[in-house]
Amino acid sequence: EVQLQASGGGLVQPGGSLRLSCAASGFNISSYTMSWFRQAPGKGPEWVSSSNADGGSTIYTDPVKGRFTISRDNAKNTLYLQMNSLKSEDTAVYYCTRQSNWGSRGQGTQVTVSS
Repeated sequence: EVQLQASGGGLVQPGGSLRLSCAASGFNISSYTMSWFRQAPGKGPEWVSSSNADGGSTIYTDPVKGRFTISRDNAKNTLYLQMNSLKSEDTAVYYCTRQSNWGSRGQGTQVTVSS
């Protein structure tokens, strides 16, 4: 069974940082592009970033470029999202997915940026 569990969220002040983790089970992430999405209250899901299978190629949505970094540890079957210079508009539940398939998301993690 494919499972994805995100963790590492929390409450942070504007300008702060968080590192999200996504533990995968039931498949090897080393064979897949992996992605992060987020969903703010009352809004639809927004794609944030993707990493190809070996981590050598990464892409980001414009609002997070230069602030967020996606990475992976294929040996640990874990995907990460380092988020720096956080803004209030980054407040959302963050999910990881296999490829860019929103339907594959598992448990998300809440990120709240507020003073």
